[in-house]
Amino acid sequence: MYVTDKTLFDRVGGRPTLVRVHSIFYTKCYAHPWLGKYFAHKPQEVLEAQQTDFMQYLMGGPNLYAGKTPKSAHQHINVTDELFNLRHELLHEALTEAGLDEALIDEWIKTDARMYGAVVKKSINDCVKTYHSQEILDFKRQA
Repeated sequence: MYVTDKTLFDRVGGRPTLVRVHSIFYTKCYAHPWLGKYFAHKPQEVLEAQQTDFMQYLMGGPNLYAGKTPKSAHQHINVTDELFNLRHELLHEALTEAGLDEALIDEWIKTDARMYGAVVKKSINDCVKTYHSQEILDFKRQA
């Protein structure tokens, strides 16, 4: 029987599922020839832990997240629609590989998509450096 009073966090299987999904997901991101360029100088395990804490909070679990907001964390990255959609394709693959059913995958993707307005830019001119020497990240997709 489907229980509607459980949070998405509970329905996906709690933190162990988030940890498993984010391990699969970030392995795909780091290996991707285009998306991987955006992660070149960030330790994978740090991003996995931050994303797990953040999604745990968004899904109604205990709030352990103490990082930047999505907007401030991505303000120096030219996240285009194409890049955002590619990220969701890889996330969908990771969720499928982790064994989630399609209904939970759809809910997870919709929850994650709430970040669209905070991270996607209309142009590189919308990017802002946090500090003077920070690089604006904008890599062109290889054909």
